[in-house]
Amino acid sequence: VLLSFDEEAWRRGHRDHPVSPADASRVHEHLQGELIKMVASGARAVVDTSFWSRASRDDYRRLLAPLGVVPAVYHVVVPRDVLLSRLKTRSGAGPNDIVVSAESLQAYADGFQDPTPAEGPVRLVSGVSGAQMGSDV
Repeated sequence: VLLSFDEEAWRRGHRDHPVSPADASRVHEHLQGELIKMVASGARAVVDTSFWSRASRDDYRRLLAPLGVVPAVYHVVVPRDVLLSRLKTRSGAGPNDIVVSAESLQAYADGFQDPTPAEGPVRLVSGVSGAQMGSDV
């Protein structure tokens, strides 16, 4: 089951990025509630959100720990120039096409905290077509 921050924010009427901290908190609360229901029922789930900070990843780890679940982080690695190029083609037509300014991307990329093995299972995945990666950290 895919639990997507962008899709849930879009469903709630948010068309601009970034979503306000209060609204982002409400979206995460919803995703976390759905995640607990999915895991408790035995379903496998993927949470699709930026997880830009270790703290945000740790929040989900703490949520799942009482259920005996150790989540894996799939870190999709994409060069900054590729990200900027992709953002230029966005039109705001849907939750996976949200317009993000170059300035917002720069701030996000500059503040991104790469996941480390100290956090638990981390899988590196290339976000560039044709590139090989797929390794564990």
